[in-house]
Amino acid sequence: MLTNLIFIILFMLGFYALIMKTNLIKNVIGLNLMEAAIFFWVISFSDIGGEVSIHKFGETMGKFNDPVPQALTLTGIVIGASTAALLLTLIIELNKFSGTIDRDQIEELND
Repeated sequence: MLTNLIFIILFMLGFYALIMKTNLIKNVIGLNLMEAAIFFWVISFSDIGGEVSIHKFGETMGKFNDPVPQALTLTGIVIGASTAALLLTLIIELNKFSGTIDRDQIEELND
């Protein structure tokens, strides 16, 4: 129950930053917070209290944790970091072009 509560709080904080903040850097931080909440949720529900899934030949099979959610989470972390780096690079270039990183001011430049 506590893990669900922590997941919901982190996800909603990220969603709030993504929707309500007009600063583009804060939007990227909100997106990363939402990603971290989902990774936390996946890892917390993949743990069944077993052992590490590496075992020796001839060893009896006990209760092992599934390594697939951990591998997918690591892949997601790499993709999230790459996405954040790309977004921050685009924000820097947009700031050079428009002189601002405020979403509302950038929309006014289009009018």
